[in-house]
Amino acid sequence: MRAAALLPPTPATSRLQDVARWLLGAALLFAGTTHLTTARQEFQAQVPSWFPVDSDVVVVVSGVAEIGLGLGLLLLARPKVLVGIVTAGFFVAVFPGNIAQYVEGTDAFGLDSDRARLVRLFFQPLLVLWALWSTGALRALREAATGRRPSA
Repeated sequence: MRAAALLPPTPATSRLQDVARWLLGAALLFAGTTHLTTARQEFQAQVPSWFPVDSDVVVVVSGVAEIGLGLGLLLLARPKVLVGIVTAGFFVAVFPGNIAQYVEGTDAFGLDSDRARLVRLFFQPLLVLWALWSTGALRALREAATGRRPSA
């Protein structure tokens, strides 16, 4: 059985959703590139102290993942629901690092107070929703859950 058969059909997206998807893709492409270049040490500071993998390895792998996801959001129109789901999953997967940065009081990227680090935590769910909404994944998943056919 093909993996595509397991996914909900890709619904049509609005121009606003397409622009939002491209912006998110560009942001991920930029962030992933900085993981590997200019902000590498800043990102290493965000890897939780308890994580059992070398922080540089985590930064490189997450940077490569962000570049791949960014390119997927920018270039892949057909499997965009899958790309949206995977991107949302990535944002969920890195959330413990954001929590650790708050709990451990780690300064990075100008987040130099508990308040700033706490406020940042509330933006992660918005990134998850952005990835799902802009790719049509939110609608496709809702329609699949209710048994409705995707609307164009």
